[in-house]
Amino acid sequence: MIRKLDSTQDDFQETLDALLAFEAETDDAIESAVTKIIADVRARGDDAVLEYTNRFDRMNAASMAAFDIGQAEMDAALASLPAAQRNALQTAADRIRAFHERQKQELQGFTYTEADGTILGQRITPLDRVGIYVPGGKAAYPSSVLMNAVPAKVAGVQEIIMVVPTPDGVKNQMVLAAAAIAGVTRVIGIGGAQAVAALAYGTETIQPVDKIVGPGNAYVASAKRRVFGTVGIDMIAGPSEILVICDGSTEPDWVAMDLFSQAEHDELAQAILLCPDAGYIAQVEASIAKLLPTMPRKAVIETSLRDRGALVKVRDMAEACAIANSIAAEHLEISAENPQQWADQIRHAGAMFLGRFSSESLGDYCCGPNHVLPTSRTARFSSPLGVYDFQKRSSLIQVSEAGAQTLGKVAAELAYGEGLQAHARSAELRLK
Repeated sequence: MIRKLDSTQDDFQETLDALLAFEAETDDAIESAVTKIIADVRARGDDAVLEYTNRFDRMNAASMAAFDIGQAEMDAALASLPAAQRNALQTAADRIRAFHERQKQELQGFTYTEADGTILGQRITPLDRVGIYVPGGKAAYPSSVLMNAVPAKVAGVQEIIMVVPTPDGVKNQMVLAAAAIAGVTRVIGIGGAQAVAALAYGTETIQPVDKIVGPGNAYVASAKRRVFGTVGIDMIAGPSEILVICDGSTEPDWVAMDLFSQAEHDELAQAILLCPDAGYIAQVEASIAKLLPTMPRKAVIETSLRDRGALVKVRDMAEACAIANSIAAEHLEISAENPQQWADQIRHAGAMFLGRFSSESLGDYCCGPNHVLPTSRTARFSSPLGVYDFQKRSSLIQVSEAGAQTLGKVAAELAYGEGLQAHARSAELRLK
């Protein structure tokens, strides 16, 4: 059901590398279709968006106005939820907002004045307008609405435009309720590559945004890649991942279910356990066999564990940490008696969950830190989505007259060295 590896095996690193290898295949048909859709939206604007949305989502709208979901409808969706759901959404939003407010406090600009009166610094300002893509239809994720919209709001973004497909005209009430709680400015019931193109380039009724964030299918991912440069994007996410480092002290059923929690996303998701205790690994394997038949998404979990999962026997916890740094997983659980000592050895992980009670699923919904995380080993150089993704930095340079005398000579010397005489003369004209 799930392979077992041992770090002492001669071919361990080669086997692990093969297991970790993932490269999203580019489907020529999808790329071709997306290229055509984007070009069409750029050329025909609303008419193209209307045509593609009616076709793909089985709609019969006469104009783009039919896709606008107003504040009253969002508020009604929130009011219609059972109290337990409404309270859960509000609690999650409050916690996400509190965490990102703390994050914002760490992202302040600065200035300093040099001895000659030259002032240098950095100013941080929010983006003006952001687009959030939210999957619709059967795949509805209100938690993604909160994780993308709340930090944008905290950052100070004035306009947050959310697009969400509504196949057959069906609107998910929890998604709309989450938009109301998060403070989304406008919701439009469109999706697919046409929605991404509309956000990037604008149409008669949709203003272009500065950045597009949020998950989507292969068409959405392809469209985001293609519009990058015209707008910013958050990331092109790969399959979900969980890596568990365990010292053998956690209830085996808990760890098995934690592995399931990511494996159930899709067949390409990855779930790996690193543990120095062979007996405990056998217990987790037994828990997997016992619990898997009870899972509604049994077939997806089984395929994921079989094709991309592993139970790995390591020499010790220190080696587990070294392997974890190489894997650079999206989600890393350190399920141990003293998790902090091992966390201190981790350099690369999207999010770390410390201690046996910190299940990854809590982070997905309501702990507060963002659940939009780097995948496919990109945690080596990328970070979770946050307030900083909705801000930009501008350098401040105010050179004093005295400073110009010193810096002008340095700049002119370097400019002449690069063969850029106008640069040099620009600096020299200010010399006394």
